[in-house]
Amino acid sequence: MPRFALKVEYHGAPFAGWQRQKDRPSVQGAIEAALARLEPRAHTLAAAGRTDAGVHALGQVAHCDLGKDWDPHRLREALNFHLKPDPVAILAVARVDETWHARFSAIERQYLFRILIRRAPATLARGLVWQVGRELDVAAMQAGAGMLVGHHDFTTFRSSICQAASPLRTLDELRVEAVEGCCGPEVHFHVRARSFLHNQVRGFVGTLERVGAGAWAPGDVRAALLARDRAACGPVCPPQGLYLARVGYPQDPFAPRPFF
Repeated sequence: MPRFALKVEYHGAPFAGWQRQKDRPSVQGAIEAALARLEPRAHTLAAAGRTDAGVHALGQVAHCDLGKDWDPHRLREALNFHLKPDPVAILAVARVDETWHARFSAIERQYLFRILIRRAPATLARGLVWQVGRELDVAAMQAGAGMLVGHHDFTTFRSSICQAASPLRTLDELRVEAVEGCCGPEVHFHVRARSFLHNQVRGFVGTLERVGAGAWAPGDVRAALLARDRAACGPVCPPQGLYLARVGYPQDPFAPRPFF
């Protein structure tokens, strides 16, 4: 059966997460229902990562096996038509080899987290940011973030329901920057690794927010890491500021192909 890679963007607010659920709306369920409109049967998508309820995606990647060898452009347009009015968009479709896998072929995942700094209620950015009503010390957060980069036991920043076999991970990047957003000042966290533990990014951001607020010193982040104890983690931040930004592969399946 022909295999297709899908690059997916979605607003996570209406969904109980990526993964299909029996009695709650999910992103996976919405796309599989759209596929069933094109080829009437049960479909199963595999994704690069399972985002939680309220988490968004700029570049989630999934794959599906279809009975027809669709033109990728026509498949993208047909799926987007049947996904309406759900806030899910198929940005690109690519025909891939049958051995290619959205999850297992990936070599890195990148997340973005947005904090909006303002006291007035968020309107245009509502549901898309974590709103904090006080200034944050970005330099202090940068110092704390640097202590998390590298290969570590991340038990402290791992959810108690995490199903990963090991808490050991290599964090390739955790960059904190101040930006001027359309709705006010924002702090962005850019996080990159091959794989992540459940709630790891939200644990990082919640902890570093405490550093930015002055409640923690940057060195407290390293002490929390070395504690290897979930109780040592700062508050886990809410999901609405988190985005799965990009999934990396040895060869980008969506890259334009040269003409010869």
